This record gives sequence, C-alpha cells and structure tokens, in this order.
Amino acid sequence: MSRIDESRAFIPVRIAVLTVSDTRSAAEDRSGDTLVERLTGAGHVLAARGIVRDDRDVIAAQLRAWVADPDIDVILSTGGTGLTGRDVTVEAHRDVYEKEIEAFATVFTVVSLQKIGTSAVQSRATGGVAGGTYLFALPGSPGACRDAWDEILRWQLDYRHRPCNFVEIFPRLEEHRRRK
Repeated sequence: MSRIDESRAFIPVRIAVLTVSDTRSAAEDRSGDTLVERLTGAGHVLAARGIVRDDRDVIAAQLRAWVADPDIDVILSTGGTGLTGRDVTVEAHRDVYEKEIEAFATVFTVVSLQKIGTSAVQSRATGGVAGGTYLFALPGSPGACRDAWDEILRWQLDYRHRPCNFVEIFPRLEEHRRRK
C-alpha cells in the first residue's frame, strides 16, 4: 500500500501546464486552472503555462520546447485526448516521447472507471518521458484533471511517496546519455 514517508523532505517539482484547445482562452481554461490549483496547492512550482490549438505539429513543438527547458521537470497537458478527428494530443505526445509510461493510461482508466463508469473507454490519457522530463496528456475536463492529479500524479510527484515515485528517479532518466 502506498504511503507518505514523513522522514523524507518534500521536493518541489517544476511543472508546466499546456491546454490544447481551438476554442478556449486563458479566461475560460477551467481544466488548466484546476491543474494549477492542484499542483501549487501541493507545494510544486508552476514553471510555465500556455494554450495551443489542436494541431499535432504545434503541440509537439511546444512539448519539445518545454522538454529542452532545464527549468521544467514535468509537463501536464489537458485536452485533445478523445476520439474525434481534432483530438491529436496523444499523437503529438508520442512524437516526443523517448519512453512511454504505459501503466499511466491503465491506472487512469481504472480511476476513471470508478468515477464515470464505462465512459472511461473514451479517454486516451497517456504518459511518457523525454529529455529527462515527464509528460502526461490528460483529458480536457476539470473532473478528469482532478482525478488524474488527486489519484495518481499527486502521489507520484511527491518524493516522500512510498514504495516509489517519479521524483526519486529524476537523476536516472538520462543515465543512458552519460555512458558515452
């Protein structure tokens, strides 16, 4: 069972939030707002925030720019994970990933199944790693962003979480590059 080890110090993570939408402006970005509230409330740092249109190349370009930024540890995108023709966020993420975290989608589906029943099959949430940065593509609803944060990311982005977490392996994400 997972738990917080109070003997370990909390380590703030620098997180960027990207909203993918053809229609939302910053004033209407409830999903992005939900993620910002959650991550800052947990003690993490909002490193960047942006909105891009539903365009695979544009999304991938923004992800790559943030992956290249040494002041960003994690990228959370919201929107564009559904099944319609304009939903290309998952493909853009996969264009950038060096490694996919397949279990993120599985665990997100389990969490969603408990909340929205069989409608959970319509989500293509995904996670991966590139350039030592974690990337997660979440659905565009505030509820789905809450669920992903509260049930998965809140724990995995907390260094004190046991038995393991994403933060403790940050130094090893690019060890293959140092062997040359």
